Amino acid sequence: MSDGRTDDLKRVGANRNSRASDAFFAAATVACLAIIAAGVLRGAAAGAGAGAGTGSAAGGGGPSAETPTGPGAAAGGASGGTLSRKPREPFTRPNVRAIARDRALALNLSLREASFWRRVEGGEVQCELCPTLCRLRDGERGKCRVRVNYSGTLYALTYARVVAEHVDPVEKKPLNHFLPATGIYSIATAGCNMGCIFCQNYEISQSFPEDVRFEMREPAGVVAIAKRYKCPSIAYTYSEPSVFYEYMYDCAKLARGNGIANVWVTAGYINEKPLRELARYLDAANVDIKGFSEEFYRKYCDGHLAPVLRTVEILKEMKVHVEITNLIVPGGNDDPGMIRKLCRWVIEKIGPKTPVHFSRYHPDYKMERPGPTPLSTLRMAREIALREGLKYVYIGNIADPEGMNTYCAGCGRKLIERFHYYVKSNEVADGKCPHCGERIPGLWPSADGKSLVRIPVDEPMGKEPK
Repeated sequence: MSDGRTDDLKRVGANRNSRASDAFFAAATVACLAIIAAGVLRGAAAGAGAGAGTGSAAGGGGPSAETPTGPGAAAGGASGGTLSRKPREPFTRPNVRAIARDRALALNLSLREASFWRRVEGGEVQCELCPTLCRLRDGERGKCRVRVNYSGTLYALTYARVVAEHVDPVEKKPLNHFLPATGIYSIATAGCNMGCIFCQNYEISQSFPEDVRFEMREPAGVVAIAKRYKCPSIAYTYSEPSVFYEYMYDCAKLARGNGIANVWVTAGYINEKPLRELARYLDAANVDIKGFSEEFYRKYCDGHLAPVLRTVEILKEMKVHVEITNLIVPGGNDDPGMIRKLCRWVIEKIGPKTPVHFSRYHPDYKMERPGPTPLSTLRMAREIALREGLKYVYIGNIADPEGMNTYCAGCGRKLIERFHYYVKSNEVADGKCPHCGERIPGLWPSADGKSLVRIPVDEPMGKEPK
């Protein structure tokens, strides 16, 4: 995913980024944690008790195999005991190796009943979590490798099976307009519902859960670690969090009830019903729009563009702070015309103040060529974005003085100076430019330090509305 490569398992507290010792970083983290814990964050109190859960209370055992539970059941997404004789088309018959139930149990995989699926005739099930719509016979797994049909019930194999965890700078996600200079507890399980041939985290995203070392981490444990390390937010990241939906949902709901923010770092390949359920507990998301053409998605990612664009639109609609990443692959999606189309879509559908990150590709996984993206190409993409009218455009995965900093869209002054993921200075006060009063989109501490200021990416230019 877009927030960089991780080892198969990074333990919290081990080899922690040196930034954690920086006084400014530590102070900002503690201050934001105190603010969020006070319950100021959007929906903190109401969200903790609203909506359907994913079965038992967070940290408890799996639901009954007889009755579908979770957000899908409440929203009509999962139908468990209902037989549908006409499967939706098109559906996918994934060619993924099966795993016997006894072996899954012996390997301590989770067998947590999944959300958003339905039974079809012949003991088969159809997963409706993502646009792939896998139709599975008994014992078969979805394209993601982590959702399996046993006796007509769809199970998630990776619930609470964490393969990567780390305290990162929030700027690494990348999020440049969200609680700057704070730490974010980041977690992942194995699996992905796409097949990007250049994936930077393929060791976990393209692995089977039984082939990757994991640690048990129930939602209560996730929240406890975030508190222990004074992280005001939790990121679901590294692989593709959509495929550990039930775990992410339970963690996010519990985190919201404890005043901790939730961040989704994603390729955005998810269906609308599960997304809307999840978004009620999200505070920010970085969506990786991999290229602005259907051909690129088919050739490089084994997916489709339209569902990803719809994901971004829904996040905006549901008031989730959105930043967009575009990994520039030489010869793949570096055409100026394609970049221009992406920028125009963002401006029209999301807003010109949406932060956009153009990130450097490097050869990985199945792509040995071409070499890394030239800095000149990234600068070209940024210049196109600025000329088209985007106000906050960044360059990632490489040091670039202009492309790392935040400049006011009103007066052009430098507001946040960065070096890679490190914040050297931050002049944003109360979510505003101190020089001209322009409101900066994102989530920021208030001037008095007692609340948070949330400014939407589609807010018109100018000073705060009266």
